Amino acid sequence: MIELKSPAEIDRMHVTGRFVAEVLAEVTRLADVGVDLMDLEHHARGMIARRGAESCYWDYAPSFGRGPFRNVICLSVNDAVLHGLPHAYVLRDGDVLTADLAVGIDGWVADAARTVVVGTPAEEDLRLVRATEEALEAAIAAALPGNRLGDVSAAIGAVAHAHGYPVNDEFGGHGLGRTMHEDPHVPNRGRAGRGLTLRPGLTLAIEPWFARTTDRIVVDPDGWTIRSADGSRTAHSEHTVAITEDGPRVLTRLGQL
Repeated sequence: MIELKSPAEIDRMHVTGRFVAEVLAEVTRLADVGVDLMDLEHHARGMIARRGAESCYWDYAPSFGRGPFRNVICLSVNDAVLHGLPHAYVLRDGDVLTADLAVGIDGWVADAARTVVVGTPAEEDLRLVRATEEALEAAIAAALPGNRLGDVSAAIGAVAHAHGYPVNDEFGGHGLGRTMHEDPHVPNRGRAGRGLTLRPGLTLAIEPWFARTTDRIVVDPDGWTIRSADGSRTAHSEHTVAITEDGPRVLTRLGQL
């Protein structure tokens, strides 16, 4: 079931979205050579507790995971791209780190992710990160009322193709609002002009992620952390976006009105 949100409800989601953006900005600012992932996890926990927000991950126990997750942020390094379970790992020069966060405030959820390179970046890693950011912006631009969900997915896939990156169809974006995962599923490739018609009030987490040389994934023994099957590096960019009469409204971007 898809629930369309009122303008007032989208405003409430935006409150949550701004906080998600603030936490991600702080976590990625603190990520540096010599910093342990668990230090970033505990910093995020503190920010969430002080705000009176609720982690969407702490009790998260879907069928595909070995749950509950029992952490508040996903931290994925290098070939890990999704659901990275925080653990004792000290960041090294050149590591690629993805931070993915979903929280609820007063009953309304927002979800976003950022990938950064720690220390000295390799150009091929920066190119991969920029490609996911470019794909996200292209998808947001396609999220217009009257367009189709396939237009959003096709925009992501076109950017991946232009950069020569394969696309995995198993995990993509999703609806959200009162909970972290709602209908519809938002694949990272699709056919323009096909699928659900985008209507004002629809709220989506749009999240292109790419691995450099494969579209296949494997799962760590922890039951959560998803990696590229060939060990190639990965990147992931995500925003929560509301479809409005005036066009797409990004709810998890710092400074966005």
